[in-house]
Amino acid sequence: QVQLVESGGGLVQAGGSLRLSCAASGLGFSNYAMGWFRQAPGKEREFVAAISWSTHSTNYADSVKGRFTISRDNAKNTVYLQMNSLNPEDTAIYYCAADLLGPGARGLHEYDYWGQGTQVTVSS
Repeated sequence: QVQLVESGGGLVQAGGSLRLSCAASGLGFSNYAMGWFRQAPGKEREFVAAISWSTHSTNYADSVKGRFTISRDNAKNTVYLQMNSLNPEDTAIYYCAADLLGPGARGLHEYDYWGQGTQVTVSS
């Protein structure tokens, strides 16, 4: 059974940092592109960042480029999202997702498995 479990969310002041983690089990992690998405109240789920399975190339939404960094540790079956210079617009539930042999795509429909999410709240 595939499980993706996010952690590291919380409440932070504007300008602060958080690091999210997503631990994967039940799949060949190294063969999966991993993505981070987020959903704010009343809004659709949107792409944040992704990392490919093969070359570990990365892809970012314009809104987070230069502030967020995605990385992966295949030995730990874990993907990370380092979030710096947070602002209230970053408040959302953050989800990780896995895409078999994927390039690190932006489309939600590309991903095969999803976690339950972790809440990030940025206060002004």
